[in-house]
Amino acid sequence: MEKTMVKATVAVVATTAVVVSGVILYQKLNRKKEGDAKLARAEEMVEELERTCASPLERLRQLADAMEVEMHAGLASEGGSRLKMLLSYVDSLPTGDEEGLFYALDLGGTNFRVLRVQLGGKEKHILKQESKEVSIPPHIMTGSSGELFGFIASELAKFVAAEGEEFQVFDGRQRELGFTFSFPVRQSSITSGTLIKWTKGFSIEDAVGADVVAELTAAMDKQGLDMHVTALINDTVGTLAGGRYYDQDVTVAVILGTGTNAAYVEKANNIPKWHGLLPKSGEMVINMEWGNFKSSNLPITEFDRALDEESLNPGEQIYEKLISGMYLGDIVRRVLLKMAEEAELFGDTIPSKLRVPFILRSHDISSMHHDISPDLKVVATKLKENLGVINTSFETRKTVVQVCDIITRRAAQLAAAGIAGVLKKLGTDPSSVNHQRRVVAIDGGLFEHNKVFKNCLERTLSQLLGEEASRFVEVTLANDGSGVGAALIAASHSQYSRRGEL
Repeated sequence: MEKTMVKATVAVVATTAVVVSGVILYQKLNRKKEGDAKLARAEEMVEELERTCASPLERLRQLADAMEVEMHAGLASEGGSRLKMLLSYVDSLPTGDEEGLFYALDLGGTNFRVLRVQLGGKEKHILKQESKEVSIPPHIMTGSSGELFGFIASELAKFVAAEGEEFQVFDGRQRELGFTFSFPVRQSSITSGTLIKWTKGFSIEDAVGADVVAELTAAMDKQGLDMHVTALINDTVGTLAGGRYYDQDVTVAVILGTGTNAAYVEKANNIPKWHGLLPKSGEMVINMEWGNFKSSNLPITEFDRALDEESLNPGEQIYEKLISGMYLGDIVRRVLLKMAEEAELFGDTIPSKLRVPFILRSHDISSMHHDISPDLKVVATKLKENLGVINTSFETRKTVVQVCDIITRRAAQLAAAGIAGVLKKLGTDPSSVNHQRRVVAIDGGLFEHNKVFKNCLERTLSQLLGEEASRFVEVTLANDGSGVGAALIAASHSQYSRRGEL
């Protein structure tokens, strides 16, 4: 009897074990199926993103053509194009022969820089330069115009007072200053421009509508500082000057950093909206403000539309939102959030930080994109640091890199199309018969530090121009247009050189 009961018990236990094993196996298979389904959905989403971001050469050529058309329209009349095509009033760029001491003031955010540059002519170029960065106290950013420019002039006076013996001003001459003012202004000459509105946290009501050069000059006079503002510029024009200083074939400058813009040298008689006397040089630097470019051929996704709708300027700066460093990280974040919601990319819990706008920056995207470690360790670290995501699988990390790659390459290709459009306006395209060497100077961290972006841009530009035309075009890195570039424009527009004294 006891043996029978033992046998029965053993049988029950064995049967239960089989059932449990079966359940476990079923659960494993089910989980595998679920995992496979989620992985398949993630792969589907990556493919869809790639499709909607696709920028084949034919589409890019159409974008280049559209850029050229908008350039013509913007030069023809004010408001005739989404591109402002602003006259910079810079009608001569550095030749490399400039000599003497020149200063620069770079005001574009919560900090400003003052610089001095000693130029030694064609053989010696920049002999020495010094700079100082100053933080603007918050109360001054929302105070009065007199307080802001008074504070700037005071710091500039201190900087001039510390000028060493190695910096030399020609006898009997005023010190001259190039002023980079990176806020919207309506410029009427190279030494005057009225502020349209403040951005970047500034709110000084009595400065709006005022001539910023006149305000700075009055503040310097109060400080007893004998200095003449020779040029009011923006950083893109400064980049063009910096490039031209070392290479006389630089005709286009592009900023590809937090934001984006382009400037180029135009023949003055090609500007119908110009009603003044033509400059003696016959040329005028045009500040395109190309970030506002828009075309039906731009590959815009649901993520781009959502970002634009939630931005401070919906419907504006569409091109900039697709290609500049400020926005690329957030486009990637939006893609990853949808993948977390629909494919459980990061597990069954959506990381709360993934819902925070701009939690991912362009340098984070670049770091993950350039990860060459076998297990994508950098990607794992960035996901942990920025999103609080730990224990990611290799497949997840690989998917993140794919998303970064798609968004980055699209940006580089669209930037290349824009440059191709400018070059076409200047007569450099596959259909041209007589080519001349042209150099494009590019400044900005996106181009300088993101090798994938840089290489993709250069390769795409060559493809758009064609083998023959691309042999005559070079792309070069140019640094600090807003600082050194401003000093160089002050030199090329010196009040003394214009009197024939240099």
